[in-house]
Amino acid sequence: MAAHINNSPITQVSQTPVQTNLQPNLLTRLLLDLRGKRFSVDRETIMNLPESVLLCLFPNGLVLSRQSAALSDGGDNDDYEELYAVDFDPDCFSYVLTFFRNASEAFYGTPSSPGLFAAQQHLVEGGSPTSDFGPSPSQNPLLTKQAIIVLREELEYFSIPPKDGKAATNTNGIANDELLDVKRQSGEYLLHKRNIFTALQRNVSKENNVAEQHLIDMLCMSGFNRDDEWGYRAMEPSRCCISSIALVHLKTGITHTTNANAEKHVTVDYAQMGTAQKLLLFWRKPARKCWWDGIEVSLAEPNGTERIVKLWSRRVWTLELSLV
Repeated sequence: MAAHINNSPITQVSQTPVQTNLQPNLLTRLLLDLRGKRFSVDRETIMNLPESVLLCLFPNGLVLSRQSAALSDGGDNDDYEELYAVDFDPDCFSYVLTFFRNASEAFYGTPSSPGLFAAQQHLVEGGSPTSDFGPSPSQNPLLTKQAIIVLREELEYFSIPPKDGKAATNTNGIANDELLDVKRQSGEYLLHKRNIFTALQRNVSKENNVAEQHLIDMLCMSGFNRDDEWGYRAMEPSRCCISSIALVHLKTGITHTTNANAEKHVTVDYAQMGTAQKLLLFWRKPARKCWWDGIEVSLAEPNGTERIVKLWSRRVWTLELSLV
């Protein structure tokens, strides 16, 4: 199945990794071991994570039922945590958890501070049936949930060093020190190129791809800025691969203001709300886009001499909308 953004097809990811066995005996918390760093996460938090992140955390699926666990106490301990070993960047996971927690608190409030939702409830309860929200404003999830755009990039790169014979592989296909140094420097070069849209904009300019330009425009109208950088970006261990993720609040057109008397008012830009509603196409339906990007970069040899390296990157973007 494919989702189309202004005539640009991007492949829809249809897998759903989390299976909830709706029985009374469900695990309430999970203990995750992410490359040696442990996280204790409640079931609701796991269920609210983006589908694309869950696919990385649990590629073989996850059953949140105690029946899969051998419980020494017979299942009476509601705080029991089953350990799951996960091959995922723990710092990236922390970034996602923190962003989602802060977004939820800002929207729903805390015991000491009311959130945005309380101030805009009248949009649902007193909405006009003829408003721009459609025939039933109460059925618009953007009025009752905090929407977050999730954009991820998996970048796999390939270095082609100069034909001087120094950087090469031996007869067994093992890279020598010079080639390993080229790969390391190439990764560091790409790692510090943190601007989100530079590579895709370069592809637009090269191919004159109007559909990709529309994709950039739509994302920048919905929450991103054209000069935004990735929220988290890091090398994958022992691989020529860089993983990046950016999370932003979806611009729904709902604006909260406070007057001199500390009274809160809520206004709605219906045109912006209409644009935001188009992103609902990606709610629980992550979509992917893949393209190749080739550039030449100047890297320094160990002796300080300049060397020109052809650098090819295979970039895979995953776009998704989450509601918390």
